[in-house]
Amino acid sequence: MHVARLLLTLVLVAASLPQASAADNDYQLGPDSQYRPEVPHGTVTRHAFVAGSDSVFPGTVRDYWVYVPKQYDGSKPACLMVFQDGGGYVSTNGQWRVPVVFDNLIARGEMPVTIGVFVNPGVVPSVRGTNALPRFNRSHEYDGLGDRYARFLAEELLPEVQKSYLITPDPNGRAIGGASSGAIAAFTAAWERPDLFRRVFSTIGTYVGLRGGNDYPTLVRKSEPRPIRVFLQDGYNDQNIYGGNWWIANQDMYSALQFAGYEVEKVWGTGGHDGKHGGSILPDALRWLWKDHPAPVRAGSSDRQPIAKDVLVPGDGWQLMGQGYGFPGGLAVDATGVVHFADFENNRTYRVGTDGTVAQARGASNGAQSLAVRADGRIVATQPQARRIALQTGPDTESILAGDGVSKDIVVAHSGIAYFTDPSTRSVKSMDASGKVTVLDTGIEFPNGICLSPDQGLLYVSDMVGQFVYSFQIGLDGTLAARQPYFHLHLDDDPRGSGADGMCVDTDGRLYVATPMGVQYCDQAGRVNGILSRPERGGWISDVCLGGRNRDELYVTAGNKLWKRRVKVKGVLPFAEPLVPAPPRL
Repeated sequence: MHVARLLLTLVLVAASLPQASAADNDYQLGPDSQYRPEVPHGTVTRHAFVAGSDSVFPGTVRDYWVYVPKQYDGSKPACLMVFQDGGGYVSTNGQWRVPVVFDNLIARGEMPVTIGVFVNPGVVPSVRGTNALPRFNRSHEYDGLGDRYARFLAEELLPEVQKSYLITPDPNGRAIGGASSGAIAAFTAAWERPDLFRRVFSTIGTYVGLRGGNDYPTLVRKSEPRPIRVFLQDGYNDQNIYGGNWWIANQDMYSALQFAGYEVEKVWGTGGHDGKHGGSILPDALRWLWKDHPAPVRAGSSDRQPIAKDVLVPGDGWQLMGQGYGFPGGLAVDATGVVHFADFENNRTYRVGTDGTVAQARGASNGAQSLAVRADGRIVATQPQARRIALQTGPDTESILAGDGVSKDIVVAHSGIAYFTDPSTRSVKSMDASGKVTVLDTGIEFPNGICLSPDQGLLYVSDMVGQFVYSFQIGLDGTLAARQPYFHLHLDDDPRGSGADGMCVDTDGRLYVATPMGVQYCDQAGRVNGILSRPERGGWISDVCLGGRNRDELYVTAGNKLWKRRVKVKGVLPFAEPLVPAPPRL
């Protein structure tokens, strides 16, 4: 570990260049950062963590330290604060001196009794001795988006700490912080997992284009706000290198957090890419982060966000409607607002009444994966394993409309033409009233969800492995033309692509797309205006529709569950008379 730490130190020193001048960076530590013999002093212990083969970061080793305040006696849970690049923070004579600051603030009741965990980034040691370098995981763990690092803390490292100490499970009692790449790691952990951390201390944060952190200001502006409180620090002599300008990026983050209504504080200065300024303001930052504890941290709220202004109903979140399904999806809405869906794995179909009751539907299922409603009210179902499309003809009977072909998602237009996707052949197909199937397009890598525009002049098809939802013009004869990769989706930090699946539209022409990131909704011009959060962590959203008596309830299938929430918009029925929305703002 000694060689790994030495090399990591060299990396961090190099990353701190260029430095500010001494005159611009003359920040001093205040009295709260000085040792006071009269206050109770906590203890610090050092540990090593060796990751197993099934770890989020397999093969890594790292040091970590645990600070336990004198006031902790094990009779009740302590609060928690995690620091990245922990070795620099745990020192009592460096730029940060966190144990000293904790001692002083806890003694005066200016922050709660808090256990500190100081974690170094992982290193994969060389198996060739000095003939090869270790693999340094710092940028991989810290700069990347997604929930990997948060999962490592939650599932691997913190359980080790909790074997010895009682730590509150309440995320309002948990904070996380860091500098530079450690700062974006802290923000990402809280952003992805507000069920773990809700207070973020960020200095000279790397919200730039090293591994996608430059996307954060945009995502903050568009995403449904999380319940997190954020403290930001930076100086105008910070780095300006190939990945971006740190000073500008931190100002952009602050502007985005303000725009979205977050509780955010900032301190700007003249310093460079180091901890001098951040260390000098650490006590004040901690006082602000922990103010009013144990009152919960609230979610952001702003009527400037399109998602809040146009879609979300204040105070209304996701409501669980049903669970325990095998593979639910294929949402469809009939003329009364009743929502129908299929459980492909368990070979069942269900209906959700306008009173909210979910009941298993009568009727032949036969491996239905996607459902659509015709103008006569009958249900059309794709049955990919049987390679056919069927029509429900009675309570327990069906007829085959088309066979000898794989079909996935389906929609039936007012004209009676059904459009469906076949990922196995990269095809978008149509089926007329006689059951004749026509291949219309084969140019999308993984065609998946399918949806009509409100005026039925356009057909939208999601690409599960690409970044775009494609738009086609529908000809008067029902054929497709003018394919364009039109709706530009945001991507998770995931090599599998967008994961875009089911879709629906509202009467204003907005498109709602089910993705692993959440429900992304786009304006008619193809731009994501907002991202509705997933109902719960880990639930891949597979389909979405607007149903209910007034079609103002957004339904999603995620994992093995069905959810809904009230919204301000109203859905469109594909089989009904087309309607022309107002033109978009371009």
